[in-house]
This record gives sequence, structure tokens and C-alpha cells, in this order.
Amino acid sequence: MVDAAATIETPSSADAPFVKELIKIWRAQDSHGAWESKKDLSLLDPYIIDKEQRRKLPIIGDPDPDMIWRLELFFNAVALSIERQTGVMISPMLKMSHEGFGRMVLIGGRLIVVNKQLRDVHRFGFDSLDKLAEEGAKYVQAGVDMVNQFPDVAKY
Repeated sequence: MVDAAATIETPSSADAPFVKELIKIWRAQDSHGAWESKKDLSLLDPYIIDKEQRRKLPIIGDPDPDMIWRLELFFNAVALSIERQTGVMISPMLKMSHEGFGRMVLIGGRLIVVNKQLRDVHRFGFDSLDKLAEEGAKYVQAGVDMVNQFPDVAKY
């Protein structure tokens, strides 16, 4: 994994609301204080997979529990970011096969706010912190737009 804290990124990606939300979620998982000495951005190192690292990963592979956990934390950050902007409680639901194929849905009320088909989950990651922030922001904006388009369904 690439050290996200050591890579040179634009200040906007480190200060992006989605990145801050993801860091908060990671910090909340540290009930015993094992990560207190880690820098915020170094918590996100597992999400940063450069092209060389991605080439080394097998094309077909089973995701390990840590990878699925990181995926869940990523979409939990999306859900909480949507909640903060809309005031609608968002619940994530993940259905995954042992081979790394599945679906993540974020639900608000009776509305599917985000619907993401997943494949090759064992390769889940981003080229840089900028890409992580950008993708997270895309999901958040799509969810906010969906809630705003169908507010009665989302608040049902």
C-alpha cells in the first residue's frame, strides 16, 4: 500500500468533507486506542493502491474480511455524509458473494439512494487520495440528488 500521508496531494483532497468523514469513521472503530498515534491520512493507506500494486493483484480472487470491512466503512462514510446534508437517515446494506461480486445499496426511508454493483472487491482501492475524495464525493452528491428528487419517499 502507498502511504497516503506521505504522498503529495492537493490540500483540497485532504480537507475534503468526504475524506474527513471517512477518517472519523475509522477513528470511531478504534475502541482500544491502537491507532491514536497514527496520522489521520495514514489510516486511509489501505484505500490507496497505485497502478503497480494493482497489477500485482490477481484478476480473480476472494476478498478477505479486512477488504470487505474497508468497503463497508467507505460506504458508511457516504451514508453519513448524505445524512448530514439531507437530514434523512441512510442505512447501508451489502450483499456479497464469496468471490467478491455483489451489491451495496444505501437506503433512506423507502428510497434506494445509492445503488452500486460491486465486482472484483479484492481490488477495491483508488490511485490517490484525490481519486478517493472524488469518488466519495460523487456517491454523496448522487445520494443527495436522489433524496432531493424524491423527498417524500426518502422521508416515508
